[in-house]
Amino acid sequence: MADLLIEVLQAAREHGPRPALTDARGRTLTYAELSTKVLSTAQRLRDNGFTPGTRMLFSIRPGPDAIVLALGTVAAGGTVVFVDPGGGPELFARRTELAGPGWAAAESVLYAASAPGPLRALARRRGVLLPDYSALPVRHIRSGPWLPGVPRRAVSTRNLAKPIDAPFPEPNPDQDAVIVFTSGTTAAPKAVVHTRGSLAAALDALATRCALGPDTRVHTDQMMLGLPALVAGAHWSMPPYGFAPAADPAALAAGLDGATHTFLVPADLAVILDSGVPLPGSLRQVLLGSAPVLPPLLERAKTALPDVELLAVYGMTEILPVAIATAEEKIAHGGDLLGRPLPGVRARLAEDGELLVSGPNLCRGYLGQPPLTEHATGDLARLDGDRIVLTGRKKDMILRGKTNVYPGLYEPAIAALPGVAAAVMVGVPDEIGDERIVLALVPAPDAAPDLADRVRAALPGLIDASALPDEITVLPELPVAGRNRKVDRSMLRAKLAP
Repeated sequence: MADLLIEVLQAAREHGPRPALTDARGRTLTYAELSTKVLSTAQRLRDNGFTPGTRMLFSIRPGPDAIVLALGTVAAGGTVVFVDPGGGPELFARRTELAGPGWAAAESVLYAASAPGPLRALARRRGVLLPDYSALPVRHIRSGPWLPGVPRRAVSTRNLAKPIDAPFPEPNPDQDAVIVFTSGTTAAPKAVVHTRGSLAAALDALATRCALGPDTRVHTDQMMLGLPALVAGAHWSMPPYGFAPAADPAALAAGLDGATHTFLVPADLAVILDSGVPLPGSLRQVLLGSAPVLPPLLERAKTALPDVELLAVYGMTEILPVAIATAEEKIAHGGDLLGRPLPGVRARLAEDGELLVSGPNLCRGYLGQPPLTEHATGDLARLDGDRIVLTGRKKDMILRGKTNVYPGLYEPAIAALPGVAAAVMVGVPDEIGDERIVLALVPAPDAAPDLADRVRAALPGLIDASALPDEITVLPELPVAGRNRKVDRSMLRAKLAP
């Protein structure tokens, strides 16, 4: 069975002097330097008492230092727990309790801004509620210079990566490597656990369709494309953290100069096409995903980028990728074609038409729950020969940007707020397939006149930041249908459409 860590380190041995990682400032690590830093980090972690099976909370922005520390943690036998501190202190506390970390890694500025003091007060005035990282009862790692608020004994990522004699790790594909929190209320957070083996299978499946090699450069902040690049001996360059392509298409084009591959969400591609900013001729493949990729957008993109292969990727955190379809295939089909399951991926339909998928790239399961043998996607589909065609959604899932939002996880908690008699979240699509989240409230008899404002103020401490609605509206009643008088979400969606 393949092993992500071993594949990356073996590629580093093979491509030693070639560029591996370049950050937004143009600083580059060669493959040899990457390997040395990863193995040195693993050894110094062990020297500092890090033991196999330890979980590390990880809140460092994407960049070469973050990749080195993450791989070094896995090489030391640990598990990286990706956690967003912006979800609010209560949600962070519940997620931390579930993860049970022994270590935490964060940027110095995050420690400083979350510790009691002027920076935390400033963040609060700007509406940012951060958990106090320095108060976590764990060993600490800082990325960046020491600042007030950083624990005195916090280990520096720079010191961890200083060269030291370190052994090459043994293959261990069953080791838990990554935990990613996906969705859930404050009371019931949900996290996906991937192993070194399942991640390797995911990257290998993607590599079967993406022509990556030493002559290619991938420009992205997405690990799902960047890590396969490292395995293939390609050059992975990263845009600045938080860079939004749609906000500055010209900057995106400049960053892509010389790049052969990148990843975009459909909404960003639409804005780039509208802007008229030309993308560089070096591009060979553009991967699209995290939201529906519709034929009209692909037709426009093919006209603007005739020499670029456009690939629509279907998958989810639990198992990625599942299928890939080209622009030509999707346009010719007419429906929402997902494509053929990638090698090793198995797809079947449940009796109600729900798409069920499995394969070596399936996660181990959800943290604290039994292992998975198959994943129920929540999508309704049909099989057109050996191709998957999406026909609808079983769970009323909302797709916004790069996030899947399941309303059923949040509506009960919102409905329990004072003054709320009923709460329903729906996705209102735009012309390129992305969705705005609209929260419809029915007020209780004793509701305050400013119910929408009160609910909006309460939501950051109640639900995931990624599920916060774009709009809140108060209605006298919700449309219902059928004998059981269930909320008619389709009718509500039509009612709320612009």
